[in-house]
Amino acid sequence: MAWRSHGSETTGTVEKKITERTQAAGRTVDASPEEPQYEIRGDKSGRSAVHKPSALEKKK
Repeated sequence: MAWRSHGSETTGTVEKKITERTQAAGRTVDASPEEPQYEIRGDKSGRSAVHKPSALEKKK
């Protein structure tokens, strides 16, 4: 997966799909089955981030 972060493209791996309100990547994630979000681990930094599907782009 890839996403834009601070003006540059970042790549990473989907760790899990989040479908309920929970704590992830150091913040509260307000997700639901109808509006899921994804926890992603950055390839370079190794850090976790949470993004909505619209912010992610599948890389070939």
